[in-house]
Amino acid sequence: MKKLFVLALLILSGSAFAQRPMHRDAKKQHHKKEFMKDLSTDQLATLKTKKMTLVLDLNKEQQDKMYALNLDGAKDRKQQMEARKKAIKKGAEKKPKLSSEEKFQRMNSQLDKKIALKNKVKSILTEKQFQKWELLQKHSKNKKRKQHMRG
Repeated sequence: MKKLFVLALLILSGSAFAQRPMHRDAKKQHHKKEFMKDLSTDQLATLKTKKMTLVLDLNKEQQDKMYALNLDGAKDRKQQMEARKKAIKKGAEKKPKLSSEEKFQRMNSQLDKKIALKNKVKSILTEKQFQKWELLQKHSKNKKRKQHMRG
């Protein structure tokens, strides 16, 4: 009986330590997503442009051009979110299995969008600003990847 009690105690204490609490950065990210969900596309584009202005020291002309790019991106993301919500409401809660051709098309179009964005940003920013922007893109990609691995 005593051995059974000790075994049960070990199992319970081990399972308590196995439950990892949500990382502080992941909590921040979750709250940020909730906050951003309620903002309009115009507000999202404005915030992103101002952050870029602070980091890259953009002039007024660059700010206006980057705002237009950010607004287009925000509208595109909002449309995609709405389409996903409609699909879930229709009952397609499970992700549909995509054929290899559909996967290729989707990935190809995403890469085309990224290339177009990079070319537009390169035409707006100076060489030094563009290098810093690319560095920030890599950093944010790695940060997202690490958060995904934890969660």
